[in-house]
Amino acid sequence: MKKTNYHTHSTFCDGKNTPEQIVQVALQKGFGALGFSSHSMYPFSSDWHLQSREHSAYAKEIHRLSTEYSGRLDIKLGFEADFIEGVCAPKMSNYAEFDPDYLIGAVHYVPGKRGFIEADGRQEDVIEGIKNYFDGDTKKAVQEYFYLERQMLKTCDFTIIAHCDLIKKQNGPKVKAPLFDQNSEWYKKELALLADEIAKAGVVAEVNLGGMARGYMATSFPHGELLSLLMQKNVPLTLSSDSHSAKTLDFAFDETVQMLKNAGCKELAFIEGKNSFKMQAI
Repeated sequence: MKKTNYHTHSTFCDGKNTPEQIVQVALQKGFGALGFSSHSMYPFSSDWHLQSREHSAYAKEIHRLSTEYSGRLDIKLGFEADFIEGVCAPKMSNYAEFDPDYLIGAVHYVPGKRGFIEADGRQEDVIEGIKNYFDGDTKKAVQEYFYLERQMLKTCDFTIIAHCDLIKKQNGPKVKAPLFDQNSEWYKKELALLADEIAKAGVVAEVNLGGMARGYMATSFPHGELLSLLMQKNVPLTLSSDSHSAKTLDFAFDETVQMLKNAGCKELAFIEGKNSFKMQAI
């Protein structure tokens, strides 16, 4: 199986290693393909996103590495592009000037009445945000997160959907108490609606191990019921370390491949061509 990772962060955004340092580690670990995916909300930015003025330099560096390491490692240029309605979106046309190979579509920000919460923010901040911006209605805030995921899938063109149930970080083992009940009927309905929309959009869903690698989750995004729904609908999957450090580039890959095999998964997706993918047997 071709060892791949398309969700990789470097010093161009909030990662700890330069792209070339990551390439060297990828070669040591036997990767066949490596995709870089700096956080982006182009044409805007934040302190953890690729700065607007740095997009060209980032693209130039990844294209340079792709040429320099051709034949040794298949290096792809991507962006983890945030979806904020009316502000920024993971559309290839929005990134055409940088000539990316693929886009990862992501929802991090969930706007409310007068501000927003971050789906993977500190739980105390999320609780305060729900109080201030969602009238204290946690269910409403979580449903808004899934609404935005579906809107992104309906209105954008991208290759991979990022950590599609990221909001469940608020129920992870590091929090004082779960923010919401993942066994509730309304939450299960949101998962079913999301799985349907992912299947309709024809995108790849990543099995994201970043939360595990950084110690705030015991399972992947997605896992359990949502992952089962995606597999039932034959949604193509790819393994993703969501690496912010070169040392976690293939975190828990072997165990996760075995888990997927045990669940009946026979293929994983890899990027080939512009904003397209093919399947490989595992």
